[in-house]
Amino acid sequence: MKKEIHPANYRLVVFKDMSNDDIFITKSTIESKDTIEVEGVEYPLVKLEISRTSHPYYTGKAKLIDTAGRIDKFKSKYAKYQK
Repeated sequence: MKKEIHPANYRLVVFKDMSNDDIFITKSTIESKDTIEVEGVEYPLVKLEISRTSHPYYTGKAKLIDTAGRIDKFKSKYAKYQK
């Protein structure tokens, strides 16, 4: 690892998913003016629109697209224009 290129101001920060109020605490260097108290300790707060607890890919609610059917439909629709 190269020396003196990594930030030295890592601290515990709370990330809060605003869509489902899930919070998680991790180390970060991100700046924040907001704070939150978790289990009697005050941490800087970073608000997120979406996280691993609300993203459709991770929750299993993602829609699967039938790409094979769409391609076949496209080919059959425009087959009459081929020479």
